Amino acid sequence: MPGAKLLRPVLFAELTIPREEMTKITGIETIRTRANGTWLFVRVLTDQPGLYGIGSASDMYRCKVIQTAIETIAPLIIGRDASQIEDIWQSIYTSGYWRNDSTLNTVQAGIDMALWDIKGKEAGMPVYQLLGGKTRSAVAAYAHAQGDSLSELEDDVRRYWEEGYTVIRCQLGNYGGGGFLDRANARGPKNHWPQEKAFDDDAYLEVIPAMFAHLRDKLGWGPKFTHDVHEHLAPHNAVQLAKLLEPYRLYFLEDLLSPEQVQWYRLVRQQCATPQAMGELFVNPHEYLPLITERLIDFVRIRVSKGGGITPARKVATLCEWFGVQTAWQEGGDNDPVNQMAAMHVDLASTAFGIQEENHFRPEEYELFPGHAILEGGYLYGNDQPGLGIDIDVEKAKALLDPDLAAKSYFMAEDRRRDGSIVRP
Repeated sequence: MPGAKLLRPVLFAELTIPREEMTKITGIETIRTRANGTWLFVRVLTDQPGLYGIGSASDMYRCKVIQTAIETIAPLIIGRDASQIEDIWQSIYTSGYWRNDSTLNTVQAGIDMALWDIKGKEAGMPVYQLLGGKTRSAVAAYAHAQGDSLSELEDDVRRYWEEGYTVIRCQLGNYGGGGFLDRANARGPKNHWPQEKAFDDDAYLEVIPAMFAHLRDKLGWGPKFTHDVHEHLAPHNAVQLAKLLEPYRLYFLEDLLSPEQVQWYRLVRQQCATPQAMGELFVNPHEYLPLITERLIDFVRIRVSKGGGITPARKVATLCEWFGVQTAWQEGGDNDPVNQMAAMHVDLASTAFGIQEENHFRPEEYELFPGHAILEGGYLYGNDQPGLGIDIDVEKAKALLDPDLAAKSYFMAEDRRRDGSIVRP
């Protein structure tokens, strides 16, 4: 235009901060807490005053192993540019040659979350903004209803429904409930090993469909139901259960098969339309890639901290989007508020989001985490603070730890069949 003032193009080099001014990682700290010592958190320290990030590296059963692994990995990344999240993730991934195991993934996740926390704080934005911004106003969560009888379960479902939940998981007692026989009625061998009960597939196949028939009869079709098989069934019986539950229109059937038997999902898909959720135990991309790309499951349930952190979780969510699969990141009672918040940031920014598993913590546990998520009426609400938006009070974390409980070893509960053979959860 005549008379218009021409602006000089700004060179990219003029916008780039010199390398020596980039934020450097100066140290890695671990914080072990919860009364039983099964929560582990990472703090990545930097050369910028007061700037650090936190991440979740909790493991109910191998917390001390994870802590040692983080200390082993720390020298690899101290001195590195804290902004290079992807490069650091890849570096840790190949650092020990062997990879894709639950220990290394948890180490990576703790550091990865902390680096995203730092990046958000430096940018003055919550992590979900760095991932593309909100695609929803809050994160829907599903409740865990439980009862030792149908009437108890019905009452618990009603309680959650009245609180505002639309998706409710239904369990008769603990995992496998409905399939256990008393030792006296189990018809086991005369030299049976000491066990009070035995899991029986056929009993489970009879009780669980009857459970949903009762709930639909009493509560109608308003609530959306899920159920966690927790991999208790033999594969052929798992296929049968999925077919038997089809009339009750579940929101999803969770962990129908163990990771070792996921090929059976092809038979499930061929024979019924019951939606499938799988992935709580997944630590290797080769476990979930075929299930997503062949559309053999409907929800992927990897725990963000066991999948390697926010960096791989956002990639899984993008993959799910292209194949019509949704995310339902795993939480569970042994999880922690930091992992929950990391999952929420991915949930908020992903159009592949389906549902988030709920988690409840004790008041004294919430006190450790300024900025923790708020669970209300079936939805999780975060905040708009930069980074993950959550912090940890180190002194309160130390005070909560019970040295006697933390010194114990913890193991996954074992269920067994009538002949004593173990049920692989």
